Amino acid sequence: MTRRDDILQEARKRGRDMGLPYAGALLPAEAHHLAQQQPAARLVDVRSRAELDFVGRIPGSIEVEWKSYPGMLPNPSFIPQLEQKVSKDSIVMFLCRSGGRSNETAVAATQAGFTETYNVLEGFEGDRDAGGHRNTVGGWRAAGLPWVQS
Repeated sequence: MTRRDDILQEARKRGRDMGLPYAGALLPAEAHHLAQQQPAARLVDVRSRAELDFVGRIPGSIEVEWKSYPGMLPNPSFIPQLEQKVSKDSIVMFLCRSGGRSNETAVAATQAGFTETYNVLEGFEGDRDAGGHRNTVGGWRAAGLPWVQS
């Protein structure tokens, strides 16, 4: 079995254990590995434009806003925008700040006919630490994965 197969098998098992209605759940390092090594894998960052502009971006990710700032209003064109950028049979890995919105987008994409959808657990910034700050407990940035300040 290849590393890719091992990662997807573990992600699918996590998904089953968590009762997810989509293919599975990835840790940030697993998503990064797939994005780098699997040509058909797409990392889709669903954070708001404000988050992307002020917090940071992941080089090579596809950006499709799920909710817009201010007010965090839903993007009614999310699925059509996603369909323009990603094939429905690709491995699609959704990432947000901490994993909530990316869960919602994995559900929505699965319902729209995407067949290999995954949530990136912990998101870009992870959970809050004891001091109430992000970027130290879990997440893409805390894992030391590539990102750029906007």
